[in-house]
Amino acid sequence: MRHIAVVVAMAAVALAADERVDIYSAKDLVGMNQKLAQKRKPFAAQDVARYGNHYTMLARREATGSAEVHEHEADIFVVEGGEAMIVTGGKVVNGHREKPGEIRGSSIEGGERHRLATGDIIHIPAGTPHQLLIEKGKPFTYFVIKVTGQ
Repeated sequence: MRHIAVVVAMAAVALAADERVDIYSAKDLVGMNQKLAQKRKPFAAQDVARYGNHYTMLARREATGSAEVHEHEADIFVVEGGEAMIVTGGKVVNGHREKPGEIRGSSIEGGERHRLATGDIIHIPAGTPHQLLIEKGKPFTYFVIKVTGQ
């Protein structure tokens, strides 16, 4: 009986750790975006928070990035500002393993194009090639939720 009480108490502690609520206001995100813009890089990102099976970040692109495939992570993008074209599916051209579970390449062949704008949300399943195409001079900012262990 005592073991059951210990297990129940441990489960309650574990659940309490997962009950943290984080709120990021529009003002918070604007401030983070301004810091990223000051870096004056084609791509800049800031981790926001890490949780058990997912983590969040704010990303800003001022230029087209590489094609990529996350073998074990799904991406959810919430567009905070700007417009971009995203190519999904197809095959990564000149693919190479960047790190375990991640393939990068120069472009995507045979994918589908979708226009993204402020307020749009896109879910990209693990294993799906994708690439953001950014028009010169038009920064694109997006909140990313990466779901791990897919």
